[in-house]
Amino acid sequence: MIPELIKKNTPQHRMLAVGSLAFDSIQTPAGKVDRILGGSANYFSISASFFTSLNLVGVVGDDFPKSHFEVLKNRGIDLAGLEVAKGETFHWVGEYGKDLNEAKTLSTCLNVFEHFNPKLPESYLDSRYVFLANIDPDLQRSVYGQIKKPVLVAADSMNFWITGKKQSLLQTLELVDLLTINEGEAFQLSGQNNILDAAKRIRAMGPKILVVKQGEYGALLFTDQGIFSAPALPLATVKDPTGAGDTFAGGLMGYIAHEDAGDEIFKDDAILRRAVIFGSVMASFTVEDFGFTNLLRTTHEQVQARYQEFLKMTRF
Repeated sequence: MIPELIKKNTPQHRMLAVGSLAFDSIQTPAGKVDRILGGSANYFSISASFFTSLNLVGVVGDDFPKSHFEVLKNRGIDLAGLEVAKGETFHWVGEYGKDLNEAKTLSTCLNVFEHFNPKLPESYLDSRYVFLANIDPDLQRSVYGQIKKPVLVAADSMNFWITGKKQSLLQTLELVDLLTINEGEAFQLSGQNNILDAAKRIRAMGPKILVVKQGEYGALLFTDQGIFSAPALPLATVKDPTGAGDTFAGGLMGYIAHEDAGDEIFKDDAILRRAVIFGSVMASFTVEDFGFTNLLRTTHEQVQARYQEFLKMTRF
């Protein structure tokens, strides 16, 4: 049975997401684009908006297109926590070779994001579900400290923070319930070279739930109940994997917030396993075009149909 995706837009079901909104310049074997909209908070919130309403926290420069604010608002995303600062928006430049699983960063201009100090509006403090996207772990804890009583807090991170601010990241991991991270970063963070050992070590750092992203090979879910392996959907067209991990996290967390199972989420893997599949569904739409172009034109009916494809592919 396919879960119905009826968004719950009442304030008590709102999810808080904090992360970057950016301009991306990207080159892949499929082509090249310059200064398209991107950023972890953009990918995450657009993906999660298929399932729930959101409170978004981030910062952009005065060069950021105002029309995009309306795009986000029309998807049930509250922008009271989005700061518009004087200066230029965060800009990332990267390229992919034939191996689309890893980007080569050519340039990172933090611009206004360099001095980002998130302050949550009063209306955000009761958010039940929180996603701390891939930003400085100090900022992740700053946001965590402002939330009253969240049901579940999730975080993402990357090799830059593992290498440069590991002690700060470890402090953040003590606070979060769920961590999403790719396989290489899981090995780097844990100091292990076997994924089972790595998962055990990372979960001992704090997160009860660990999701290891494996790119074109899918994702692994680790909980007290065991391990779940979710495949990626084979696709005929893959143009740009940028933001796929954040889109995955948006589908994952959006579905968790949609179900709103409270503490039961830690006792029964059923919701988490479906959430991982929905994460994979949403990521599969993103990679089919540059940026989140394809994600914006995706319909709920298409999401349901692709979820059905996953069911057929994994039933035996």
